[in-house]
Amino acid sequence: MALYIGGMGAREVNFHNEVFARMGYEGEAKLIQDLYLDGKKDEAAAAVPQQLIEDTALIGPKEKIRDDLEKWRESVVDTLLVSGDVNTLRTVAELVL
Repeated sequence: MALYIGGMGAREVNFHNEVFARMGYEGEAKLIQDLYLDGKKDEAAAAVPQQLIEDTALIGPKEKIRDDLEKWRESVVDTLLVSGDVNTLRTVAELVL
């Protein structure tokens, strides 16, 4: 996340940074970008809020993902990208269907 928020593009033009700013993480996105572009990549990664990650990804135990999927179903999202081993894919298939 720090790479996308902080390092994809120039300081003045970074689509990903702008998306997170519009999502309400403007201050965090600026801090992450400043740290990343100053070469402090570990600090930039540590500055990514857990809530920001949970707002943009389905992570955690199966029960949490099941609950979070309901929120995503009510949103405008119509595509999920899934990666992982075959067990992960089976679990996600069970939760989505």
